[in-house]
Amino acid sequence: MDRAAKAESVTELNGVFKTSNVVVVAHYSGLSVAQMQTLRRQMKQAGAQVKVAKNRLAKIALKDTDAAAIAPLLKGPTVIAFSGDPVAAPKVAIDFAKANEKFVILGGTMGKTALDTNGIKALAALPSLDELRAKIVGLIQAPATKIAQLTNAPAAKVARVVQAYASKGAAA
Repeated sequence: MDRAAKAESVTELNGVFKTSNVVVVAHYSGLSVAQMQTLRRQMKQAGAQVKVAKNRLAKIALKDTDAAAIAPLLKGPTVIAFSGDPVAAPKVAIDFAKANEKFVILGGTMGKTALDTNGIKALAALPSLDELRAKIVGLIQAPATKIAQLTNAPAAKVARVVQAYASKGAAA
């Protein structure tokens, strides 16, 4: 890599670290190319990305960013997963680590908060933004549905009473 390519790589990584809400660092030693492609595909589907970068360049790019806490994790063959959604990258990383024992999650960061492996697992257990939005819409719709049912109920009861009197009068 020449100087210009290194500078470009550092600038790109710095932008990633500044714009991402969550960053996950993992070792990928021993994974095949097909497994790495599967990881990249799963991350992309979840709205996250994976990047393999030189640790030295990544440490330079970490300066003056919120993700600076992950610098000690950048040793050996590391991969960086990141996303704007705080749950997407950890969820895919944890699921992939369960299926591939050679993929070892070291830790990460969410904003300025450094996370260990258990922190990443806790993030992965949370519902995604889309799931939360669906729950909120459901909660908002539920009271409206109940109000509609309650306003219709008295009219239905009156109609049943009138029908009962009519039936009683026709029988007599």
